[in-house]
Amino acid sequence: MTAAAREEAQPLVVVGAGVMGTGITTLALAHGVPVTLVDVDRAVLDRAEVTVAHSLRTAALLGATPPDTAPGPLTTTTSLSDALSGPAPVVVVEAVVEDPATKAAVLAQVSATVSAGTPIISNTSSIPIDELAASVTRPADLLGTHFMNPAYLITTVEVVPGPRTAADVVAAAKKFLGELRRTPIVVRDSPGFVTSRLLHPMINDAARLVQEGVASAEDVDALMRGCLGHPTGPLRTADLIGIDNLVDALDVLHRRVGDDRSRPCDLLLAKVRDGHHGRKSGRGFYDYEEAHP
Repeated sequence: MTAAAREEAQPLVVVGAGVMGTGITTLALAHGVPVTLVDVDRAVLDRAEVTVAHSLRTAALLGATPPDTAPGPLTTTTSLSDALSGPAPVVVVEAVVEDPATKAAVLAQVSATVSAGTPIISNTSSIPIDELAASVTRPADLLGTHFMNPAYLITTVEVVPGPRTAADVVAAAKKFLGELRRTPIVVRDSPGFVTSRLLHPMINDAARLVQEGVASAEDVDALMRGCLGHPTGPLRTADLIGIDNLVDALDVLHRRVGDDRSRPCDLLLAKVRDGHHGRKSGRGFYDYEEAHP
């Protein structure tokens, strides 16, 4: 994107500077889109700026950025009101923790502030969109996405309109994802959608095998990679997702679907209690202390 085009580009507002918020921010910046990243914790934003800069370098080295496109400018703020009071955003992405009440509160504030017709996206791995729509002023403007981590490398995105989402809002969101060179796959609204409904219970089963002493985490992952073609193994994937986020999503699935395979196993719960959340905390099923800042 040229400097002139970048000056005219509408900003993307991302709320939540955790793993997914920083990944989505990196993706947009890499495609020349200005981003305002919001989080209530200034220290989290400071760490996010470092993470985004590192991720942009990684994406460029891996050929995941468009050629001849300068990164968009990044603005960070602890005030959602300030973020939404500037130029009208092309899209607002909520990427806070996988907790229905927290998401609902953020979405309510966004919906009360932005212009009608602005796509408001909840990036969620499990929470039904129509459930979240109860908190917003205009349910027609709300839809869901499920970006995979790392968002700046994985090119397919699950898109979830709720039953009240307007067709033009879905079209606008798909157009925006296309500008980010992402392939949107639209699925029907339901707990866990497609990817989490399949992946999360499988990870839970894998953790339960380790809990029962059937095999080590390393051996479970090696078997899944070598025999079944899983690219990373389910337990290393859990570390990448964030075990705390995984447990939250499993709990949503268990409560809303009733499938006992989605009841978080004791080993996952223990890792969350111990602060072993995966790569972002330096330790999960594997150790990442050398790579952890």
